[in-house]
Amino acid sequence: MQTVNFHEAKTSFRDWSTPQPAARKSSFAKAGRPAARLVPMERAKITRRFGGLKGKVRIADDFDAPLSDDVIAVFEVVV
Repeated sequence: MQTVNFHEAKTSFRDWSTPQPAARKSSFAKAGRPAARLVPMERAKITRRFGGLKGKVRIADDFDAPLSDDVIAVFEVVV
């Protein structure tokens, strides 16, 4: 693990803010004492189960029916 003082890290921030190799780990120090650690993030594993909402979602029969005039009037903007 590489140890770097905060001052050095601030002056070369661009190097630290770009993606690093997965194995790179760094420790930041203030006055020679470790204060923070930079480690690679692990990707969250997403498990998708198809059909998980089956029977829980209902779409009304008139979902795509034209809106009434009073509902359309609510959305019209008068300038």
